[in-house]
Amino acid sequence: MTKSELRYAHHPNDVKRYTTQELREHFLIQNLFSNDEINLTYSMYDRFIVGGAFPVSKDLKLETIDDLKAENFLDRRELGVINVGGTGVVEVDGKEFQLAHKEALYVGKGTKNVVFKKSGGDQPVFYLNSAPAHKEYPTKKVGKEDAEVVHLGDEKYANKRILNKLIVNSIVETCQLQMGMTELVEGNVWNTMPPHTHARRMEAYFYFDLEEGQTISHFMGQPDETRHIFMKNHQAVLSPEWSIHAGAGTSNYTFIWGMAGENLDYGDMDKVDPGNLQ
Repeated sequence: MTKSELRYAHHPNDVKRYTTQELREHFLIQNLFSNDEINLTYSMYDRFIVGGAFPVSKDLKLETIDDLKAENFLDRRELGVINVGGTGVVEVDGKEFQLAHKEALYVGKGTKNVVFKKSGGDQPVFYLNSAPAHKEYPTKKVGKEDAEVVHLGDEKYANKRILNKLIVNSIVETCQLQMGMTELVEGNVWNTMPPHTHARRMEAYFYFDLEEGQTISHFMGQPDETRHIFMKNHQAVLSPEWSIHAGAGTSNYTFIWGMAGENLDYGDMDKVDPGNLQ
C-alpha cells in the first residue's frame, strides 16, 4: 500500500509567525515507516518527495499517487533509495538489486515497476527521495565503497563527521536529485556547522542511528530569524531554499541529505558565520 500527503511551500515572513506546532505540521515528517506500507510526503519545494518503504510480511510496490497525475510513479521522476536497515532487495522492472545497510540505489525516469522486498530474515528500512526528471538515466547501485568520502569538522567544535556522497553527479548521472549520508563521530553532535543556505536548491534531512531516548534539535529559518524543531530517530524535515539546515543531538547520529533544484553543484552554498546567527 502506498500512502501520501501534500505539503505546500511557505514564505519566510509567514514562517516567522508560526507556533511550534505549526512549524512541526508544515516541515517535520514523523511517520515514514509503517508495517507493509510506503509513506510519501509530496512537497511543493521543488516538487520533492520524501518517503519510506517498510516491507515486513509482503513485498511493496511503489504505486503512483493522485498528485502526480501519471500512470506510473516514475513516468516523469527519478528516485533515490538508501537502506538504513538490514539487507533488502529493490526490484526494478524485473531486475533485483540487493542493498545492504547504508547502500544506495538510483532509479531513473521511465521505470515502470519498483518493488521493495525483504531478504532472508533481515528487516530492511528503505528511505526514499524523488524529484522531477527530464531525461532517462540508467539505474545504478552505489555501495559505501563507491561513495566519495570527505572528513569534516573538528572535535574542538563538536562537529567531527564523515560525509559520504552517494547519489551525486560525480558518481551517478541524475537530472537533479542528489543524496548523501553524514555520520557524526562518537562524542560529536553538530552537523552542517558552520551553516549555509543555497537559494538554488531545497533540501530534506533524515535522521537515524540516534540512541533510544535521545533527541535532535534541527535548526531552520533565515540566518537572522532561526527556529528549531526537536526530532526523534527515523524522522525527516523539509528545508526550504531560503533556510539554513543544521542540527545538534544529545548524542551522535547519522543523517541523510537529499537535494533538488537549479543545479548539481554540491559546493554551491552561501555560508553563514555562526557568530551572525540570530
